[in-house]
Amino acid sequence: MADVIIIEAGLQERNYWRDLWRYRELFYVLAWRDLSVRYKQTVIGAAWAVIRPVLTMVIFTVIFGRIAKLPSDGSAPYPLMVFAGMLPWTFFSSSLNEASSSLIGNANIISKVYFPRLIVPTATGVVAFADFLISFALLLVMMAWYQFAPGWQILALPGFVLLAFVASIGPGLWLTALNVKYRDFRHVIPFVVQLGLYVSPVGFSSSVVPAQWRLLYSLNPMVGVIDGFRWCILGGQSTIYLPGLAVSVAIAAFFLWFGIRRFRATEKSFADLI
Repeated sequence: MADVIIIEAGLQERNYWRDLWRYRELFYVLAWRDLSVRYKQTVIGAAWAVIRPVLTMVIFTVIFGRIAKLPSDGSAPYPLMVFAGMLPWTFFSSSLNEASSSLIGNANIISKVYFPRLIVPTATGVVAFADFLISFALLLVMMAWYQFAPGWQILALPGFVLLAFVASIGPGLWLTALNVKYRDFRHVIPFVVQLGLYVSPVGFSSSVVPAQWRLLYSLNPMVGVIDGFRWCILGGQSTIYLPGLAVSVAIAAFFLWFGIRRFRATEKSFADLI
């Protein structure tokens, strides 16, 4: 007998997460499309993934390292410390920006066919991860230039990459749901991301923050992520503040739960609002 396919929104709530697996090929298609479109008809192409963090690294090195004369982590070169912080921040900001506008950019698909809408913002993380891999290759070149070898801590790097994705996808899901209903949020998101660049320890070491404020400072989930990246890459030259890391992980997990909850609460109205 032929299989009967029932097209019904989620087959009720209990089967929503099963639908995510059933529609995994759509995830691959959307991710590959976003990746190919990202650098289509560009003059420099994938080099943008290198130019942006490098220019930011140079500016931060001059301002914080040369002018403000802030200390580096241990004996690590200041440009290397800054670039180690730029890696997770660029991954975070790209994932957040892409995810927050993903539903608006796929309005034609969302308004015509059913599939778990959660696939759309999560697929955008593939583009940010591709940029991350390109920047990480440049980091390896810089480490060879400075003759700086990582320690055993580098083995923990995939865990912090995952934490950076979790820290971005939670707020991204919440913001993309808001962006569908309130279109002026597309103007707020770049401002928030730009502000976060300066309140996060990207251009400086978080060790310059007074000890009595470090736990409160770690309420920014990217503080733990950036410190973790530097600990993995710089090894013994960079220390990791474990209480702050625990707070950052808890905040990232909370926003993931909150983002999914708000996204699911408004998902049924996307096709009507978009």
